[in-house]
Amino acid sequence: MTEARRAVNPLWAFYEQIAMVVGLSALAIICLFWLPFAMLLHPLLPRRIGQPIGRRMIMGGFRFYLRFLEIFCACRFDLGELDRLRDQGPMILAANHPSLLDAVMILSRFPDAVCVMKAALLDNILFGAAARLARYIRNNAPLEMILSAREELQRGAKLVIFPEGTRTSDFPLDPCMNSVGLIASRAKAPVQTLLIEFSTPYLGKAWPLFRRPCLPLTSRIRLGQRFAPPTDIEAFTQELEAYYRAEFAQNPVCTAAVAA
Repeated sequence: MTEARRAVNPLWAFYEQIAMVVGLSALAIICLFWLPFAMLLHPLLPRRIGQPIGRRMIMGGFRFYLRFLEIFCACRFDLGELDRLRDQGPMILAANHPSLLDAVMILSRFPDAVCVMKAALLDNILFGAAARLARYIRNNAPLEMILSAREELQRGAKLVIFPEGTRTSDFPLDPCMNSVGLIASRAKAPVQTLLIEFSTPYLGKAWPLFRRPCLPLTSRIRLGQRFAPPTDIEAFTQELEAYYRAEFAQNPVCTAAVAA
C-alpha cells in the first residue's frame, strides 16, 4: 500500500497505529511473563539444565509472538527455509540485519540456537534474564566472545550472528566485520548465510520505535551460500560482504525506501 493510499484511508492508518501498539505491547508482556522465572532459574539450575530450558522457552515465546503478529497485526513471515537447517548440526548462521525482528524470526525456529548479543541487551530488564539463562554471548569482549562462540559450536549449537554488528543504516548492507570469520576459523565451523527481506524497513535503524508501520508487513528469510571455515579472515570478510551485496542487488532487502 503506497503512502498516497494510506493518506486517504484514515481507518487503515488508525489500524496501523493500533497494530503497532498491540504488537510492541505483546512482546513486552511475553518478556515480562518469563522474566521472574528466568531470574529465579538462572542461579538455581546448572548450565546443562538451565541452558536448554532457556533456549527452548525463547524459541517458543518468539514463535508464539510471530503467530500473534500474523493473526492480529497483518504480518506475514516466510521462514520455512530455516527449518531445513534444524537437523544439520552446528554451524554459524550469519544474517543481514535490517530490523529488530531479525533475531526473533531466526531464534523462533531453533531449540539449540545461541545468539551473539549486544551487552546492553543482556543487561536490559526485559531481555537480559532470559538471555542469561539461555547463555547468550556478549559482544563487548572480542576474545571472550570468540572463545565462548567456539565452545557453543563444539557443543553442537547453532550460532546466530549479524556480520554488520548492528542494524543496517545504509541499505542494503553496512560493512561486514571480521567477527564471523574469526569465529568460523577458530571453531572450524561452516558459515550459513541467511538473507532477510522485508516489505518495508519497519523497526530498522532509521525507523523510530513508535512510528506506525506500513501494513501489511511481509518478511522472508532465504538460505544463501554456505561457506567453509576460512583460513584468510580478511579475504573471507570481503568475500562475504561481496556475496551479500550481489544477492541484494538482485533481491532488495526492503521493497520500500527507508524514508517511505
